Amino acid sequence: MERIILAAPRGFCAGVAFAIEVVDLALKIHGAPLYVRHAIVHNEWVVKSFESRGVIFVENISDIPEGMPVVFSAHGVSPEVRLQAAERNLTVVDATCPLVTKVHNEAKHFAKKGYFMIYIGHQGHVEAEGTMGEAPDRMVLVETPEDAEALEISHYDKLAVLTQTTLSVDEVRATMEVLKRRFPHIHTPTKEDICYATTNRQSAIRELAKQCDLVLIVGSTTSSNSNRLREVAESLGAEAHLLMTPDQIQPQWRSDHKIIGISSGASTPEQLVQDVIGALLDGNFNVPFDILETVKEDVSFKPPRDLIQLATMS
Repeated sequence: MERIILAAPRGFCAGVAFAIEVVDLALKIHGAPLYVRHAIVHNEWVVKSFESRGVIFVENISDIPEGMPVVFSAHGVSPEVRLQAAERNLTVVDATCPLVTKVHNEAKHFAKKGYFMIYIGHQGHVEAEGTMGEAPDRMVLVETPEDAEALEISHYDKLAVLTQTTLSVDEVRATMEVLKRRFPHIHTPTKEDICYATTNRQSAIRELAKQCDLVLIVGSTTSSNSNRLREVAESLGAEAHLLMTPDQIQPQWRSDHKIIGISSGASTPEQLVQDVIGALLDGNFNVPFDILETVKEDVSFKPPRDLIQLATMS
C-alpha cells in the first residue's frame, strides 16, 4: 500500500443527520423506552448506539404498547402504517427524510390525478414499501432495465414514473430509457428522485475508482446506497468491498494494492471510517493520505420547531 485516497463527500447525508437528531430530541422529550418503527437508518452501529439509550426498534406497529410514542424511520411509512399508529393512539414523531417525503407527495399527486405509476426500486426495501403504499392499486415496481422490458400493463392514458432515492444513477437512467421507449407518453420527473447525496457519493466513487486499484466502502450490507457505491466502483474495473468494521480488513489488501480508495454510505458515522483507516494503516503512518473532493455539500434539514421547543422544555 503506497497511498490512501479518501472520497469527499462521503458518510452522513442531511436526511440521516436529520433522522438521528429527531430521535435524540424524542428521547429528551419522552425518555426511554422510545419505540422506533424499523431501523432509524440502515447502520447497525447507529441502531446499537440508540438501543443502549433505551430505544426499541420494531417492525410492526402492533408490537408497540398503546399510547406510547413512536418515531417513524428516515425511510418513510405507508398510510396504512400511519392508520395503525392512530388506532393504537400512539404519539407519532416523524423522522422521514424530506427527500423521501417528496416522492410520497408525488405519488399522492399522481394518484389523485388518475395516473398509473411505475416505481423503480428494490423489492422489499422499506422505502419502496412506504412509497408504494400511497397508491398500492395504482403502482407497479420494476428493479432493472430487464424488468422494464418485460413489464406488461394495461394501456393507461396517464402514466408516470417514480424512483427510490438510494438507487444507482446509471441503472435508473438505463431503466428510464426503456420505459420512455416503451411508453412514450410516460410522465418523468423534471429531476430524478434519486437524492443529491446518493448522486454525489456515486460521482465521487467514479473519480475514486479511476485512481485506485482497491475501493473500500464503509457501510452496512443492509444499506441500499452503500451497496450501490460498491457496485459503481466495480463497474469501473476497481476491486471493491463493503465492510463495517476494521476486523473485516483482509491483510493481503495492504500488500496487493498500491492505491486504496475509501468512502462510506450515507448512513455511516465518520467514526467507523476513521476506525477502518486506522486498522488499514496498522501503525504505518508514513503512508501518504489524500482527500479527493468532487463537490461541496451544504444541504441540511431542520427538525420541526415544536419538537425542538418541547425538547428544550424537557
